[in-house]
Amino acid sequence: MKSIRRVQKLITAMLLIFLAAFAFLIYRLQTEAGFYMSNASKVFLGCVYDRNGDVLFDQNADAQIYGSDYFTDIGNLIGDDSRQMNNTLVSQNIGKLANFSFMLGEQEDGKAAIYCTLDHKVNRQVYDAFGKKDGCAVAYNYKTGEIYLCLSKPSVNILNHYEDIDSLEQGSLLCKVFYPTVPGSTQKISTTLAALESMGYDNLVRKQYTCNGVYTNLTGKEIKCHLSDGHGEQNIFQAFANSCNPFFAQLVEDLDFPLHDIEKTYQKMGYLVNENGKQNYLNIDGISAFTASTSLQDKTDFNTQWGCMGQGETLVSPLQLMVWQSAIANQTGISTYPYLISYTVKVNGKIASQAETSFSSQMFSEETAGHMREIMLQNGRENYANLLPGTDVGIKSGTAQVENGEKENSLLVGFVDDENFPVAFCIQIDDRVSGEVSTSDIAKVLLQNLHESLTEE
Repeated sequence: MKSIRRVQKLITAMLLIFLAAFAFLIYRLQTEAGFYMSNASKVFLGCVYDRNGDVLFDQNADAQIYGSDYFTDIGNLIGDDSRQMNNTLVSQNIGKLANFSFMLGEQEDGKAAIYCTLDHKVNRQVYDAFGKKDGCAVAYNYKTGEIYLCLSKPSVNILNHYEDIDSLEQGSLLCKVFYPTVPGSTQKISTTLAALESMGYDNLVRKQYTCNGVYTNLTGKEIKCHLSDGHGEQNIFQAFANSCNPFFAQLVEDLDFPLHDIEKTYQKMGYLVNENGKQNYLNIDGISAFTASTSLQDKTDFNTQWGCMGQGETLVSPLQLMVWQSAIANQTGISTYPYLISYTVKVNGKIASQAETSFSSQMFSEETAGHMREIMLQNGRENYANLLPGTDVGIKSGTAQVENGEKENSLLVGFVDDENFPVAFCIQIDDRVSGEVSTSDIAKVLLQNLHESLTEE
């Protein structure tokens, strides 16, 4: 009898395992069939739309329907189903576009779709504002996380079907918003945040250092200012606005500012410091965005000081530069994570998923965020008041030496101080030359057109 009972228990257990495995198989088929079908040689895919209903991806797109360059500003962001690019919205979410379900099979007239947060019209206006220059720009709602615009030049026209792939400019197939760049003086935001955390606002404001155009640091190396005659004696507000390298070199050397405190704040902000750990990524609806990295060895050393000013081995993506602005603008010390997909629709027309606002861990204190906000807003009031007339904008510019100092990229990062228009942004112009379009020129186009568009909604 005991033997029979053991057999019965064994059979029952095997049946339960079988039923569980079968149920799991059905679940996988139901939920992931679209992914496998979408990667088949022939499949009906739905469209991607922007926040106003403009098409951003259409499997059957051609120049006669949309115009020859309709998709150019979003080519390396939204992508297509050609599999030529793998870090795009379509490539990473193609299963959500498949007009196929396990129960209904393939549906040529299915309603699968992705609805984005992008404003395609404004995205194109900003893209065109770059003129002949290359670079990138990104802007989002620092309260909700909605990405309003994201572009990168050079780009790719997907309607050409990659017939000219061998002649494409380098970088055309990737969106530079998500990849590391030399941040230049925009890095001084992070260093100022670290100083506020380490020594406190009152102590930092009392610090005054002299800039004579060149500062010889404690190891005998020269830190040069962009102003050859120097800025004279300055405090943090003045040095931040002036992007004064000698001031920040002396700040980093200050005994009240231990190197450990710089490392601590940087790491909380997401930097990989001294390769201590592994490279992390921000996930933007499947798109991977590189996080910051730097090397800090000795606070009296040229390379460490240079790294704290956005040169040396410091690298940050434009996306992350923008995301940090939310922690400052919201005065929380916590970043709002960005997203591109507002919601998705299944083949049967029912909503499959909707975006939810999410946040980082605490990177720095609310008090530090508030003081940093005021430093950036004062810079905006004094030097960038015309970006969005009648509205305060917190700003930091940066010039980044690249290609062994042979070229300079220009960056601008900031936020709008307006509860009804809570926008943070980052702009980069590659190989910036004086007299050509500037980051502030592009910022005007971005902010004024985006404000007008969102006001109309």
